[in-house]
Amino acid sequence: MNSRSLSWTSGNWSRDPVSLENNEGHLLVKAAEGSDWWRNTSYNFVHDDGHALLRSFDDGTAMEVTFRLNYTQNFDQCGIFVYADEENWTKASVEQSDGTPQLGAVVTINNSDWSTAPVSEWFGKLVTIRASRQGNALTIRAKSDGDFQMVRVAPLNENLLWQAGPYLCAPTGPNLIGEFTSWTIGDADSSLH
Repeated sequence: MNSRSLSWTSGNWSRDPVSLENNEGHLLVKAAEGSDWWRNTSYNFVHDDGHALLRSFDDGTAMEVTFRLNYTQNFDQCGIFVYADEENWTKASVEQSDGTPQLGAVVTINNSDWSTAPVSEWFGKLVTIRASRQGNALTIRAKSDGDFQMVRVAPLNENLLWQAGPYLCAPTGPNLIGEFTSWTIGDADSSLH
């Protein structure tokens, strides 16, 4: 991918975090307790108050976010957020769930869905999540050590204006401090496989 680094001042926060610290290029972000994104499905509630650092995400581009997987509170999550409006968004992350880190995505078109797969071997390591936008599709890939693996191919309404960037949420705990180490943008993936 032909990519360029984005500064931590390249976007705007959807909701201000509790605290921010730039530590030698790593962005340390403290999430508010109870922050999350979810719409309706199964839980019958709407949460729309996570923390995302968003900038424009045009067709034909891909964005990568890298963070350290070092959090343990149930449902804590860090990753990439792709947002058009409160009813159209995707979050792809590693989330603590059922006692282990789970790589997954929540795709929301009015109602949210959720897919996960355990990645306990990634704990303590840097994780990169990549979102690639091409026409009516959003392709999510992720890696820790090694090559990217496919996470999800999701529909994307190409008539909406989209933004994307690093995000974190702390639905149940007060102590999540996400450590983001890199944010880049570049060309969309040339193929699905």
